[in-house]
Amino acid sequence: MSGGHDLLIVGGGPAGLATALHAARAGLDTVIAEPRRAPVDKACGEGLMPGAVRALAALGLEVPGHPITGIRYIQGPRQVQAAFRCGPGLGARRTDLHGALHRAVLDAGVPVLPLRVEEVRQDTAGVSVPGTGLRARWLVAADGLHSPVRRSLGLEVRTRGAGAPRYGLRRHYAVPPWSSYVEVHWGAHAEAYVTPLGPALVGVALLTARRAPFTTQLDGFPELAARLPPEAAVTAVRGAGPLRQRARTRAHGRVLLVGDAAGYIDALTGEGVSLALSGAEAVVANVRRGTPGRYETDWSRATRHHRFLTDLLVRARQQPVLASRIMPAAARLPRLFAAAVNALA
Repeated sequence: MSGGHDLLIVGGGPAGLATALHAARAGLDTVIAEPRRAPVDKACGEGLMPGAVRALAALGLEVPGHPITGIRYIQGPRQVQAAFRCGPGLGARRTDLHGALHRAVLDAGVPVLPLRVEEVRQDTAGVSVPGTGLRARWLVAADGLHSPVRRSLGLEVRTRGAGAPRYGLRRHYAVPPWSSYVEVHWGAHAEAYVTPLGPALVGVALLTARRAPFTTQLDGFPELAARLPPEAAVTAVRGAGPLRQRARTRAHGRVLLVGDAAGYIDALTGEGVSLALSGAEAVVANVRRGTPGRYETDWSRATRHHRFLTDLLVRARQQPVLASRIMPAAARLPRLFAAAVNALA
């Protein structure tokens, strides 16, 4: 028996919600399974690259936030920056982004069911979720970095030779942004990302392989810490990781993986939401055509530059001799730095 929906999306984060919007516009009978109540917060840098801003505009969405005009790397007295050439990015609270997507999905008539999905079964005609009565011709796993669906299908790949696991920590401070750029401060053991989010709000995200509290990590950036008095902190610390996750394939029968569930390298280049939005469009296009094999090809092509540059930077970062040369090299080659930033933007 086939029956059921055209598309079941597991996970109601940005990847899953964007997939649902594209699916609804394509006329597909779609349902989302997401146990958490909206809006859902997450530890992320909250800087949307210009590509993500354009993708949201194409979906008819307006997300409140602070315009971002480029990326600036800082290490001690050295600085190098690159302005975006293809329009501004946006610093937006994760909850505002999620809220805008969630409202649009409900307005499109897509049900969001409060269900947790950890196991699926598929046959030649469709996919079902045991114990729920849910069945669809296709299932999209958009259930995040540590995707239960990916794990249940045996699609996880061990990340050998990738260095120490890296983690992300994020907190907000009620201070006026001092720049319209996302600042990336390079420290001995971590990178600190400062994203302008509003007239009196910045987000600070730390990426590191060092297991230590947020405040201890921030002390490694004394000039930055001086701008962020402890009493200005307005949110609790959120964490995520290990960041590097690999999937054996993005298409497994009638199950397709999108967003972080499809595989993730690192947050170093800030492309997570952009890749989730482009992946959402590609997965729906392939569901419409019934071409799951082509989705793997489309995903590989769309993420190639990101995967190459991010992996290169992370591997260099994990080699002490090379790590100390990343920022000086960027400062000596500003045109190359600008080209890399805009290739990702």
